[in-house]
Amino acid sequence: MNLGRPFAVVTPTLDGDVLQVLAGAKASFTAPQVHRLVEGWSESGVRRTLHRLVEQGIVRSDTVGRTAAYRLNRRHLAADHVIGIAQLRVRLLEAIAVEVDGWDPWPSGVALFGSAATGAMTTKSDIDVFVVRPVGTRGEEMPMSEADDERWEGQVAELSRLIGEWTGNDARVLVFTDREVFSAARSGAPLEPVLADIAEHGIWVVGSSADLRPESTAG
Repeated sequence: MNLGRPFAVVTPTLDGDVLQVLAGAKASFTAPQVHRLVEGWSESGVRRTLHRLVEQGIVRSDTVGRTAAYRLNRRHLAADHVIGIAQLRVRLLEAIAVEVDGWDPWPSGVALFGSAATGAMTTKSDIDVFVVRPVGTRGEEMPMSEADDERWEGQVAELSRLIGEWTGNDARVLVFTDREVFSAARSGAPLEPVLADIAEHGIWVVGSSADLRPESTAG
């Protein structure tokens, strides 16, 4: 699945891209505005698609001056399904949050990163997830047994498996300990590329990018 083009799950046509634009905001859009927000399609194709969706009732057309403006008909019987598809990335984040909420111990941080977070993914892209394992920082170490390690690794493996079922994509779970994150942030050196990418573009389910900033480790 391509989280940047979620309607490709059900249709590879322009209809899906247009519906994604209209479902993403409660505002109205002119045909040229919609055209600027979709990629790889002609403006004439966008106009034909809008007219077809108006005929189906899922899109409403209002006249503003001499210009037609289009918006999703949110009272249409199909509207909830359209909005649900448009929000598949949000639903993935919610599903991840529910899954990790039952972990023992609860992770210090969880974030979606890479192409799945930036919108640059394809159907063949991995879904990258950053997970921070709590082991203790500032000398307050948590005791860890072999059983603790096995339980943690099992939780990570299960999350990876579930993401594959939810999306059809391979999942790549990158695990750091909170001590490693703390040390990287306070070292004064530039973050390694993957952590810098997570700090800048990560979509956080648990924790925040503040954990990767030097000022968050002061004190």
